[in-house]
Amino acid sequence: MTIFKHEIKQMRTALLIWGIAVGLMILVSMIIYPEMVGNTADMFENMGVFTQAFGLDKLDINSVTGYYGMQSGSILALGGTFFASLIGISMLSKEESAKTAEFLLTHPISRQQVVIEKIYAIFFAIILFNLLCLLFSLISFAIINEMNNVVWSSFWLFHLAQCIMHIQIASLCFGISAIIKRGGIGIGIGFTMLMYFLNLICNISERVRFLKYITPFQYAEPSHIISKSSIDSNLIIVGVIYATIGIVVAFWYYDRKDIT
Repeated sequence: MTIFKHEIKQMRTALLIWGIAVGLMILVSMIIYPEMVGNTADMFENMGVFTQAFGLDKLDINSVTGYYGMQSGSILALGGTFFASLIGISMLSKEESAKTAEFLLTHPISRQQVVIEKIYAIFFAIILFNLLCLLFSLISFAIINEMNNVVWSSFWLFHLAQCIMHIQIASLCFGISAIIKRGGIGIGIGFTMLMYFLNLICNISERVRFLKYITPFQYAEPSHIISKSSIDSNLIIVGVIYATIGIVVAFWYYDRKDIT
C-alpha cells in the first residue's frame, strides 16, 4: 500500500484545508440560526423560481433541521463535490503532467495496482472529509443548544447521500483522469458545475425530470431527504452504476494507455 500512503500524505494538506473551510462555513451559518428563526420563511416564500430551484419550498426553514438542510445543502454539496472532483481528476493525469509516470511504472508494480491504490486513497480522503464536516455540524448544534430538536434520521441520511455523491463525482473524474494528460482542474470544476446546474433545472421544470437520472445532486437534495426522511434508492443505484463505470474506464484505459 505504498502508493496509497503516498497519495494520502500528498492530499493531507488539501484535505484539511477543504474540510476545515467547508466545516467552518457550516458552523458559522448554523450559529446565526437563533437570530434567523422566524424570519427565514418570509424571506424566501415569495422568491418564486429561486425557491423551487433550491428546494426551499419543501423545507420547514424555521426548524433547525430544515434550516440546516437549506444552509449545508449548498455548502457541503458544492464544497464536497469540488474537493472530490479536484482529487479525482488529477489522480492519474498528474503522473504524466508532472513527469513522474516513468519513475512510478519502473517499479515492480502493475498498472492495475496503481489504479487500485489510488482509488482507495480517493475514497479514504472523501470519507475523512465528510467526517470532518460532520464533526463541525454536530459542534454547531451543540453551540446553539439544538441537539434535542434535530431530526436525526434525516440528518444521517442527508450526510450519507452527500458522501455517496462525492464518491460518485470523484469516480467519474477518476475515469476522465486516466484519459487526459493535463488540464484536468478545469474539466473537474466544469463537470461539477454542469451537474449542479442540471439539478437546478430539474427542480424548476417537470418537463426535464429525466435529468434526475443524470445528476447526482438529485438524490442528495436536502429538500427531498429532510422532508421525507428517506433517500431515493433508485437514484442511488444509478449513481453507483455511474461511479462503477468511471472506475472501470480508469482500469481499462490506463492499462492500455501509451504513457509518455
